[in-house]
Amino acid sequence: MERIFYYLTSEEVLQQMVAGLPVWGLLLLLIVCIVVLSKGADLMVDGAVALARRTGLPRIVIGATIISLGTTTPEMFVSVMAAWTGNPGLALGNGVGSIICDTGLIFGLMCIISRVPVRRYILNRTGWVQVASATLLVLLALLALWQNPQNPVLGRGVGVLFLVLLVGYLYMSYRWARQSGLVDEPEEDQAPWGLGRSLGCTLLGLAGVIVGSRLLVPTAAEGAARLGVPQDVIAATLVAFGTSLPELMTAISAVKKRQPQIMVGNVVGADVLNCLFVIGAAAVARPLSVPPNFYSFHFPAMLLILYSFRLFIRLNTDGWFKRWQGAWILGIYLAYLVAQYGFNLG
Repeated sequence: MERIFYYLTSEEVLQQMVAGLPVWGLLLLLIVCIVVLSKGADLMVDGAVALARRTGLPRIVIGATIISLGTTTPEMFVSVMAAWTGNPGLALGNGVGSIICDTGLIFGLMCIISRVPVRRYILNRTGWVQVASATLLVLLALLALWQNPQNPVLGRGVGVLFLVLLVGYLYMSYRWARQSGLVDEPEEDQAPWGLGRSLGCTLLGLAGVIVGSRLLVPTAAEGAARLGVPQDVIAATLVAFGTSLPELMTAISAVKKRQPQIMVGNVVGADVLNCLFVIGAAAVARPLSVPPNFYSFHFPAMLLILYSFRLFIRLNTDGWFKRWQGAWILGIYLAYLVAQYGFNLG
């Protein structure tokens, strides 16, 4: 188990592994990764829906807790290892960048191509946690800048605080779900799964998503490099996109199976966990220095996307997100991407 964990979390090992493959081997591995990702996401969504029926929890809560906890686990591993090996900028950037990508790209795109419901009771609570945790991160970073303008640092105390808040968030999510009275009824044409089968399918699908996403990015990057694609283009597309691949595949599968509540819950929950879980665990591993471009570029983009999402929850009194709202959030993400790589602001 330790060897498997090492292979999945070590970027150097993964790059060495794919570098030794011939072109046909890269193509075959790429196809296998895509199949594993797709089938894993389908299995995970089916298991999550069945789990929601067995426990009585709304699917949006299952998406915001169990699914989000799983899909952000790879990012937590990468960030903790980056901080531990002396690359705190990568650790912080992974968490903040994933928040921007999850809401800007995934929610924005899914909102454009599908009708997405607003579960107001849950979103009016988890949505505020989503915005509040990101705002707290920025305020603590500004406090660190005020205390030490030359080298602002998020210390281990910040990491411990975030992990404590994470435990509180998971507990309150369960309480809110029970108090809401929102229960997703099973469809008449589907027999209920047992609890063991539901949980087993969820975890097996999650494992497929994690393994597939970890192998897909270095494989695609190696193949693109052999075809002569410049390294900066690879970094701007495949690598940046890869960290949010589990959430994206889960969202596509959820929308395809007409379970958009899971997609919304996963995006909101992933944002909270990227802040409290990913950045919190990385800060506990080693204090995180905050580069100057986070204050002028990454933090403003993150808050603009999240507060736009929060505003749309408040505006949509008819119970549905609008396509133009998805287009607005996706537009912010695309502008962020163009500015980051086109003008070297990142």
